[in-house]
Amino acid sequence: MVESSFFPKKLRVEYFSKYFPYDDELAKIVDMAQMSEIKETFQSHEFLKNPLVQNIHIYLVEYLLAFSYRWFKNNDLTILDWGCGKCQVSYLLKKRNINVLSCDLAVNQLADSAFGAYTPIAKFTNINVIPLKDTYILPFEDKSLDVVLSFGVLEHVKYDNKSLAEINRVLKQNGLFFCFYLPYKYSWRQNLEHLQGNLYHDRLYNINKIKKLLDETGYNLIDYWYRDLLPFRRRLLGDKNFRIMENIDNWFCRNTILKHFAANIEFVANKNG
Repeated sequence: MVESSFFPKKLRVEYFSKYFPYDDELAKIVDMAQMSEIKETFQSHEFLKNPLVQNIHIYLVEYLLAFSYRWFKNNDLTILDWGCGKCQVSYLLKKRNINVLSCDLAVNQLADSAFGAYTPIAKFTNINVIPLKDTYILPFEDKSLDVVLSFGVLEHVKYDNKSLAEINRVLKQNGLFFCFYLPYKYSWRQNLEHLQGNLYHDRLYNINKIKKLLDETGYNLIDYWYRDLLPFRRRLLGDKNFRIMENIDNWFCRNTILKHFAANIEFVANKNG
């Protein structure tokens, strides 16, 4: 068990406001993709060059690692990037010498791809993506993984309850499940998009729904929070001041009632038993 002095909220606040340098290598990979023959095949990865977007990805990954190291009192962890998509999170974990497994639905693959769910990042950094042939069944043994990460995935799966139960199966005793970018039920932005007919997120979540799902599938909720309130914060102070605006956004999401209009509700939970 983790030591009693470990406070998840304190750690989260620290890492969400911490300085991490811009990843020039990731930006170069995006440029390489734009100049290669695969640029016509895949959606643009240009957003990964945006300093604010990179900053969010990096501090979430750094927080996840700091939390996991403290939780297990061990740095030798196996982490599953579940529904890895463009592989930017797998790349960030791999760069930090993490034993990361990456998986995504086989429908996202090219038949001749040697790297699984083929993206420029997977190609240029040799990330092997395990193809999933089922919408929720995972090709991993019982109790084989320390951490599973959902980075904008849970809201898109066909059966969120079955997926959570399957993740529980492959997690080790007291293993961790991190869920980022989960669309919030009372978000002004999510609801505005629904009114406009954009149902990209056809399921929205609140804390009661999350607690019910976790209770039904064998998890204990450790911590939850709200994030991403101000959609135009990069434009307010420009690219050079993106960290200031992100810290302001996170402060409002922690300390004011405005958090209940944020775009995302996120959480970390551990496997019961």
